Amino acid sequence: MFNSVSHVTATHVRAVDGDIGPVGDVLFDDRDWVIRYLVVDARSWLAERGVLISPYSVKQPVGRDGMIDVALTRRLVRTSPALDIDGSVSREHEREFLRHYHYPDYWEGGGLWALGAMPYPSVAPRPHAERGAACAYPADMQLRSTAQTQGFEVPGIGQVQDFVFDDASWQIRYLIVDTQGWWQGGRKVLIAQAWVDRIDWGTRRVHVPLAREQVRLSPAYQDVASIHREYEVLLHANYQRPGYWD
Repeated sequence: MFNSVSHVTATHVRAVDGDIGPVGDVLFDDRDWVIRYLVVDARSWLAERGVLISPYSVKQPVGRDGMIDVALTRRLVRTSPALDIDGSVSREHEREFLRHYHYPDYWEGGGLWALGAMPYPSVAPRPHAERGAACAYPADMQLRSTAQTQGFEVPGIGQVQDFVFDDASWQIRYLIVDTQGWWQGGRKVLIAQAWVDRIDWGTRRVHVPLAREQVRLSPAYQDVASIHREYEVLLHANYQRPGYWD
């Protein structure tokens, strides 16, 4: 099932014993484009701090009735590594976070989530003493903020407005791009993250090897509920690109 980042950032996270707080941002890795953390503002009950929530703890469905339910207690969240609500997440902070919750290192094992494709920690993490160079954080991967990426220019096409992700794997599948500022009668279109050639983080530009005419003729995008396999087939055929499901 597809979901949007804008839907997630309009929700509150709820533990088994009470509210944790509203989602302020979503962090994804720039190698696999997988959402790794929700950044939650917990300042209503934890003094001047935010907390990270991993998809490992999220219960399905995601964001129903404006709530994201997690299999955590407020006490466990309270004792998690402190996070500056306006700060970035260091690699060391990630390691402390994963150890606190006894989650496996998602970057090892070859899958999107350690040894699997879904964020279900069915494989127990190895003892801390066994963690060393073999499970080093990949040097070519960084966490990125969706809030900061929204508004990036797609040259000749439009601006990134939102992201569509698979809420089973939490992998971002599409960028929602607003084309209205680039040509008269423009609209929102979907561009698959697999079609992104490169991102210039400094100049805030997302480069895609697509012709404007292809974008103009792409199937109309309405909302995430309208994305189904038939629609995706038409979308990929328009750009003459193979489907990720093949």
